[in-house]
Amino acid sequence: MDALHGLKVLELGQLIAGPFAGKTLADFGADVIKIEPVDGGDPLRKWRMLREGTSVWWEAQSRNKRSVALDLRSADGQAAVRTLAAEADVLIENFKPGTLEGWGLGWDTLHALNPGLIMLRISGYGQTGPFKGRPGFGVLGEAMGGLRHLTGEPGRVPVRVGVSIGDTLSALHGVIGVLIALRHREVNGGQGQVIDVALYESVFNVMESLLPEYDAFGAIRGAAGSALPGIAPSNAYRCADGSFVLIAGNGDSIFRRLMQAIGRDDLGSDPGLARNDGRVARVAELDAAIEAWTTTHPITRVIETLDAAGVPVGRIYSVADIATDPQYLAREMIVQTHDADGRPLKVPGVVPKLQATPGRLRTPAPRLGEHNSSVLGAAAWPSVRVRPTETSA
Repeated sequence: MDALHGLKVLELGQLIAGPFAGKTLADFGADVIKIEPVDGGDPLRKWRMLREGTSVWWEAQSRNKRSVALDLRSADGQAAVRTLAAEADVLIENFKPGTLEGWGLGWDTLHALNPGLIMLRISGYGQTGPFKGRPGFGVLGEAMGGLRHLTGEPGRVPVRVGVSIGDTLSALHGVIGVLIALRHREVNGGQGQVIDVALYESVFNVMESLLPEYDAFGAIRGAAGSALPGIAPSNAYRCADGSFVLIAGNGDSIFRRLMQAIGRDDLGSDPGLARNDGRVARVAELDAAIEAWTTTHPITRVIETLDAAGVPVGRIYSVADIATDPQYLAREMIVQTHDADGRPLKVPGVVPKLQATPGRLRTPAPRLGEHNSSVLGAAAWPSVRVRPTETSA
């Protein structure tokens, strides 16, 4: 049996943060009912590259979910959500704070209907504070959380991470909150509660030593390109074939093995380089020595040599590399599935890997309103104004 079998989740969010949290719960067996706008559904259906009019991103993000199309601005749509929320364990939303309250679907209302309901609220700046009313997207959370200041090359325009990492970090923090709240409710006899996740706080939470270094030393870390500031040696190095290899030789014993592998025992046995602080002071010298070696070998030879020496090393993967990589395939991270029309599609596998109750792909992403009848009952169709052409079984 799936780990979250029997868990009823109502997903009101759109695009990335809320739906990614819903996807994660659905992968482990939760029954996730996704509420979508009647006209067009979740905008993610039309984001990035489309196949036959539907985003393939949608297919990955919305697997294992059921779709119900409702107009949340209408009294009937709001009444339908209240009915569903009264029987749900978890409600997920990522609207601007106050939006649900304006629809008569705020915490006070739903908690009164269902004291055990757990409400995950993901927003740009949280449900409190002077910025709470501002609209917030992942890119703004990444900037305010400190990530954008660290990306790119020194002295150049800060670059964004190539994916919406602020949204997915917030989703994962939200899932952690849901599981904690479920534990409290079921083991400690507690009631439901609100989980308030802000995009910028989720990013800030993974900024490691950024704040204590500023507080203790006034240090403001900035962009460092491919290097790992304060930890050496760890960088990307050019190889003879023009490709770049990542080498992390920053552990004390690893550093000695690395220096031996590249023929620089003089550096490996230097007492001044035995610990990280000494290596950081001479990082330019170490990077130059490593690259002097990597530029004389193709990347395959570099990886083979350092692998044999027990030094962490790797190439930079494109998605083409990922799709055929034996490690990805062995761990079922490339999963062959199909969309609602039966067309084959490869999507990312389930993370994390659980031994006894692993997650799995059970159903493809739904068509818009596909489950209105089974969820709401046929008698409810006229009252929620569902278009019959948008509800295929």
